[in-house]
Order: sequence, then structure tokens, then C-alpha cells
Amino acid sequence: MFRARVTMPKIALLPRNVADQIAAGEVVERPASVVKELVENALDAGATSITVELEDGGRGLVRVIDDGIGMDRDDALLAVERHATSKIRTAGDLVGVPTYGFRGEALSAIASVSRFELETASSGNAEGTRVAVQGGEVHRPELAARQQGTTITVRQLFYNTPARRKFLRSQRSETRAAVEALTTLALTRLDLHFRLTSDGRVLLDAPPVSSVADRIALLFGTDLVSQLIPVDRNLGDVSVRGFIQRPADARPSGRKAYLFVNGRPFRDPFLIRAAEAGYRATIHPGARPTLFLSLALPGDAVDVNVHPAKLEVRFRERMLVERAVVDAVRGALQPMDASAVVGGSAGRRVGGSWGRDDALYGSPPASIEGSAALGSATRRPADPSSIDSLFEERRSPLSETPWVLPRTVLQVFATYLLFETPEGVAIVDQHSAHERILYERTMAQLSGDGVAAQRLLLPLTLDLTPEELEAVEQHRDLLESAGFEVEPFGGRTVAVHAVPNPHPRFDAKRCFEELAADLARGRFGGWHNRLERFAATYACRAAIKAGQMLNPDEIHDLLARLFACELPPHDVHGRPTIVQLPREEMERRFGRV
Repeated sequence: MFRARVTMPKIALLPRNVADQIAAGEVVERPASVVKELVENALDAGATSITVELEDGGRGLVRVIDDGIGMDRDDALLAVERHATSKIRTAGDLVGVPTYGFRGEALSAIASVSRFELETASSGNAEGTRVAVQGGEVHRPELAARQQGTTITVRQLFYNTPARRKFLRSQRSETRAAVEALTTLALTRLDLHFRLTSDGRVLLDAPPVSSVADRIALLFGTDLVSQLIPVDRNLGDVSVRGFIQRPADARPSGRKAYLFVNGRPFRDPFLIRAAEAGYRATIHPGARPTLFLSLALPGDAVDVNVHPAKLEVRFRERMLVERAVVDAVRGALQPMDASAVVGGSAGRRVGGSWGRDDALYGSPPASIEGSAALGSATRRPADPSSIDSLFEERRSPLSETPWVLPRTVLQVFATYLLFETPEGVAIVDQHSAHERILYERTMAQLSGDGVAAQRLLLPLTLDLTPEELEAVEQHRDLLESAGFEVEPFGGRTVAVHAVPNPHPRFDAKRCFEELAADLARGRFGGWHNRLERFAATYACRAAIKAGQMLNPDEIHDLLARLFACELPPHDVHGRPTIVQLPREEMERRFGRV
């Protein structure tokens, strides 16, 4: 007698609460994720003021209060349902999404892993609505007395998923991450007031401002603002605008890097590397410059729907975007504006001021009538004070004109060249300037047929260390391209039969010895490109030195060749070749302002 074998199904639908918690794991990583999602909803709701309150780093409480359009009772109930959104209606709406939020997952995901409460009121209702959700279970809505806007309170995040909660970091770390999330969004909208408190202490208070420089100064301090130069470059359909740090101010740590596309913040380490590539041969390899860069391109050229938390995007033509970033940074480093400034301060810099026309980013995601709920899709009219106003006048008259040789130049301390500019006084370091000239010329020679060498009647014989001998052998081809003809002479001795002649005061023996020592020590070992590393080392050692007196013809020739370089204001070590003393700074020091 045979018995029928009963088998259990292998595939089953997940319970809703489990599915919601899985979704929450994709959208909500920590309290900062809650802050980001809720503030984005407030922005889409047309808020003009947004307040974030934290307790215990957000682990105990995250509350976001806005004065946006608010919701009625029906929309408030729909808002906490999964995939409920006021932002899209069809799949076609996902192309070039004009809002910060659009996936319809945030409120449902947050509510599934917290004790959640939504309180809201719209302009057409005399009373508001309160909706409570605990662990994904929606309670009966109640009436609430409040003015137009929305308040969302999230208590005990991950209380029902203890495995997730134990991975939260310290109160200080979680607070810092939440502040960073709000800081990023505050950079996208100049016309709004952002405020964050932690356990009753105000950590961020950014009222509306008229320029990006003012907002950066509020968030990071005026010292940083004085170190920034404007970026503005178009390549095809890609526009890159923003601010970057002067090479001389870049440091190995403490940098800030913010990227935006069509007004939306995102992360992309490859674009950060592209921006750093634009700094090539202007900063030390270990330096990390601060960047505030915004990209604008057609909506169908970028896909913003590739990450649950909307932190990443995908570009249709990534190579074009990366090249645009490199070119934009490179172009910003060329004019006089990019040189170091004595006594520089926000809004008062040689080479132009930052005013309302200096908006940093392209059009921000549009506001939608409804706070993260299913509501009217009518867009609010653009606010003229918002960040969607673009650059109109970004470069000073000085940077728009070619570099012009001064009529009168004064050499002081046998090291610095001083001359008047339309905006003040320029000071040139003769060694750094010549280093820039030789670097660019050497790079061209190493990439071409090399430089004509000057043969010596009697060869130089030099004793090297084993490490130096190995370095010279390893770089023999580059040494020959630079003009040094070298061959072994027995033991640790080499014979130099020909040398370059970069200037009349050139000391070939000293230059070769220092060059060999630098190469052996790997002094520029952080340079990825071997040609650049060698050219930088050679330029440093072959350039005229501080303390050498120059005659008028030599000064004129040096400045003429410097101004003909691709990047005149910077040497290859991250130091300035030119420092500007603005007229306003001089007048301030003498009490004339």
C-alpha cells in the first residue's frame, strides 16, 4: 500500500511586517537616514522652515517639523502606506524625477521599525490629523490642533529589531551623521531656514541667505570661504558649477566633498577622483582639496532611481561627465583668481565678489503640493531667492583678460617679484614660478622628442649611493629626455656627458646630485604618473633659487614664460607661485575703510 507524500511549498509570501522591515533595512541605516528622508519630504512639501530635534543621537527621538503644505486626513493615512507617493504616477515619471523623494518607501519603512507619529494640517482644514504607527501597525487617526505643516516624530528607532539597534554607533557619532545629513540638504536650498537641536542644544542654525558663500560660511566658517574659487564650465550637455579649494590651502585631512546633480545630493567616489585629477601637478599627492560641485544635465541623461536611499545615480555617458569635471576644475585653477590671497575673506577677494548671482547648483528638485503623501502634483512657483538661479557673472574682469606683463617689477629679498595689478599688488616667488615653467616644459619634452642637451668638454664624474645608482638606472630614459646623458663609470660612479641648460645660472652637478637623491628616496613617490613624478622632481632642482638676483631682462622673461603656462598660479608641490595683496586689504590695514 502506497502513501502519498505531502511536500511543503518551498516559496511563500513574506508577512507584511517582515517585508516592511527588509525595506527599512535598505532605506533606514541609522538616525541620519531618518533625518535625510523626512527633511527631503519637507522640502518637497514646500516648507520654508525645517527644524530637526534629536535625543540620544536620534536613537531615542528624531522629530522633524515643517511649515509645508501639509495633508488632510485621507492623505495622512495614505502617507504611511508602502509605495504611496505624491511624486510620480507612471513609470515615465521616473525619467528626470524633479523631486527629492519619489519612491514612496520612506515613511512606511521608518514606521515599521519605530514608534512613529505623524501630525499634519493643510491650509483648507480647520483641524489637523494625528496618525500613530507602532512597528508597522497603523492606529486609528485622531484630530489634532496645529497650524499648516507637518510634524513627524520617530521614537526608539529599531526597538523591534534589536539586532539592528545594537549596530548603531555612539551618541556622538550618530549626532554627527545627522548634522551632516542636514548640512548637505541645507547647501541645496539657500532660501530656507534649517535648524537642528540635540538634547536641547542648537547644533545647526542656518537662516535664509542670498549667496552660496554665505551659506558655506554659516555651515563651515568664513576661513573656508576665503580659500575657495569659483568653478564654471560646460562640456556638451554637462554643466559643472560650484567652488573648489585653492591648491595652497588643501590638506591631507579634513576636506569636505559635496556633489549635486540637478539640485540633488549624491555620492560618487569616481567623480571625486576626477576632480582631484583636475588638480594634477598643483597639489602635493597626499592633499585632499575641499569641493562643492554641482552638475546640471538633461533629465534623461542621469538615472536617480538606482539606490533605495537615493544616494547614488547612474550617468548615461559617464566618461563625458568625468571629463567635464576634470576640465572644470582645471579651468578654475588657471586665472589670477586662483592664486593665494593675503587677508582674503568671504565676499572680499581679488578677482570678484560672491553675490546673489553666484548660486551654486542647478534647479533643485521641485516642491510638490503634499508632504510625502498622495496629493496634488501641482508644483509651487519657483522662489527667486532659491538656489535655482544660476551664475550670470562668475569671473572678474581680471580673470577674463589674458595675463598681462607688468611695466614695472620690483625684486625684493632676491626672491620675490612685486608688481601692480588692477586689483592690488601681486607677489611672485621666483623659484616657484620657474618650477612651474620647467615642469610644464619638461612634461612636453618627455612626451615628445626630449630636449637638446649641452655636451660637456669634460664629463662630470659623480659617486652615488647604491640606492641612487639604482634610481638613476631606473630613470635613465627620462634623464636622457630631460638632457642628462649618463653612463656607468665603474663601481658606484657615473659619468655625465651632457646636461640640459634651463637657465644661465644652472648648476648641472648640484641639480643631478639632488635629483638622484630625490629619486632614490621616493620624494615624489605619491605621484601616480612616472613622467609627472620625474618632471616635478627635475623642475624643483633645476629652477632658479631664492636669493639669486635677476636682471630686468631675466625678470621679464620669467614672468612672460610664467603667464604662458597652463596653470600659472601654482607650483607642483601645492604652494602658490603668486600671492595677491588686494587693494581693499591694504586700505583696511591703513585704516582707509
